[in-house]
Amino acid sequence: MRAIFSSHSLSFGLLLAVFIIVFEILLASLKLPAWPAFMVMICFFIAHEDTKEVPAILIGGLAGLLCVTLSHEFIAALKPVIGTETAKLIFIGVFVYAIVLFKDALPAIFNSYAFLFFLVGALAARLPGPRPFVWMAVEFIVGGVFIVAVLGINRVLGAAPKA
Repeated sequence: MRAIFSSHSLSFGLLLAVFIIVFEILLASLKLPAWPAFMVMICFFIAHEDTKEVPAILIGGLAGLLCVTLSHEFIAALKPVIGTETAKLIFIGVFVYAIVLFKDALPAIFNSYAFLFFLVGALAARLPGPRPFVWMAVEFIVGGVFIVAVLGINRVLGAAPKA
């Protein structure tokens, strides 16, 4: 009979949970949001921990979060002329079109990660005191640390056994 949990997954899960808790406490003590870094880690897992995806995740995430700020400027500029909702829809349409149009030419910038970070960042921007440039720093720096930690934990534990 095959075991439900491998020793690798038990060890990896424990080390990752400890790492996450430590960084959650650290970021909270610095009054920094953890969600952008956690999104990087989740995207890295979704990409099956493929290191070739790291630039697309980190740079695409930055692009998406930057577009949150750009969207507010765009909407503010066009609001008197066409209204808030129409300006918002035009920005989203142009952003999505740019992703489709430039995904092959500039895949590190125009990708699904950019759209995901834009969506979550736009939702977070509705909360009191949004800080998109702080989100960008956390996404890129701490998110990068999270990727290195995942790779490091796997290196320490050795490769996961193939099913």
